[in-house]
Order: sequence, then C-alpha cells, then structure tokens
Amino acid sequence: MTRIAIAGAAGRMGKTLTEAVLRSDAGLRVTVGTVLPDDPALGVDLGLLAGVQHLGVPAVASLQGAVEAFDVLIDFTARASTLEHLQFCVRHGKAIVIGTTGFTAEEKQVIAEAARQIPVVFAPNMSVGVNVCLKLLKMAAEVLQDVDIEIVEAHHRYKKDAPSGTALRMGEVIAEALGRNLQEVAVYGREGMSDERDRNTIGFATVRGGDIVGDHTVIFAGLGERIEITHKASSRMTFASGAVRAAAWLAGRKPGLYSIDDVLFCAAQT
Repeated sequence: MTRIAIAGAAGRMGKTLTEAVLRSDAGLRVTVGTVLPDDPALGVDLGLLAGVQHLGVPAVASLQGAVEAFDVLIDFTARASTLEHLQFCVRHGKAIVIGTTGFTAEEKQVIAEAARQIPVVFAPNMSVGVNVCLKLLKMAAEVLQDVDIEIVEAHHRYKKDAPSGTALRMGEVIAEALGRNLQEVAVYGREGMSDERDRNTIGFATVRGGDIVGDHTVIFAGLGERIEITHKASSRMTFASGAVRAAAWLAGRKPGLYSIDDVLFCAAQT
C-alpha cells in the first residue's frame, strides 16, 4: 500500500484528489491532509471534507508531525507553499507529485535540484488527454508549413497565473519542434496598431471567468485552411486522476525529475 498525503486538502483540488485516491484501484490510501492553520476545516475528517466517506484521517496544519505517515505528497497549492513542501520532502526522503503552476525559471531550477535527491513528478497538467494533445501538437508543428500559431486558453475566475502552465507547455512543445526559443517568440496579447504579424511568433490569449475548469485550443492558421487542436476539461477529476496515477507510479522510484509523459509511457509498457 502507498500512503498519500494531500496538501491543501480543503481546497477544490484537494477534495477532488481525496476522492480520486478512493476511486483508485492502485493500492493507495489517503493518510495525511494539510490545511491552513486558521482554516475551519482543521481537524475535520478528510473523507467528510471531500463529501465521500469517513476516513478516520483529520486535517492537520502541517506535515511536520506526519513524517512517518506518508510515502508520496501530492501538491496543487501555490508556488511558495509547494516549494516549502518540496524542501520538507527533501529533508525527509519523501516523493512528491507537483501540479502547481506559475513557477519562475529560477523556481523550476530549485525543483530540478531537489529531484537529484528525491523522486519528483512535475507537470503543468496531469490530464492524460492534455498529454495526448502535446504529442499531436509536436507532430502538427513538424509537418505544417507556412502557418501562424495561436494558443487560446480559458480558466475559472480564481486562477491567478496567466497564461496557464498548460498553455505555456503547449507553446514550448511547438517552439521546440520548430527549433525556436519560446521566450524569444512568444507574444502575450495584442492591443492597438501594430506591424504585420511576425510569422515566427507564437501568440497567447487568456480568458478568465466563471467556473471554467480548463479549455485550451491551439490554432495552426494557414492561407485557405486552419487546424485547431482543442482540449476541454469538464471536471477537476481528470487532473486528480492523473496525479493519483503519477503518485502510484512514483512510489519506490529512484530520485529524478519525471514528467507525466514518463508515467504514461511506462504504464503503457506494463
């Protein structure tokens, strides 16, 4: 049995992760869940928080007293808290699945350094469908010629980072396939008068509103035709299920920085 800790267990994603672990048939069990010290959910059973079943596991304010109670931490919280949890896992030799987005280049390097000591799955999107889309985007970028590329993403009103980590990853995959550096060719929004579109750029447009879970569309627009590759998430369960799958795969692995691609490829081989 692999024991799972969930950071931010009272949040929207945290509750979904608890439910996803209960749905899993991979021999997993939720044994720890953290909430903020002033959260009304402190001390409440994690299963009841998630609206499923009583688990006998109360929410705690810190991982500090639960070092011996879990094997893998799943973290979809915020950059600062995720990095704190990462260092905790390094100190205590715990594996971690990171679904938090919005990290700077320097923070990503911190994650890479930590992965030299512990096993880490780090992905901007844990959805199996999104990662299939990434494969399709690479293929399309390599084959299509003389097209303009635009990425449009939409999320709920509460999402703080923009563009989304998934949109940026899509841009990175496309740029790499074209032999370009995304930091040099990305255009984030347009306004007012400008020159003709630079053919080498990759455009990003961001929508925030309501309860949109996550929509991503990449447009390859040529003269006379266009191809659109779209992924739409209707439930957070798609991300939670992918993260739980990653946690099951990560247990017992050697230190290293793994992607969801590693998880899916190895799973397909077994």
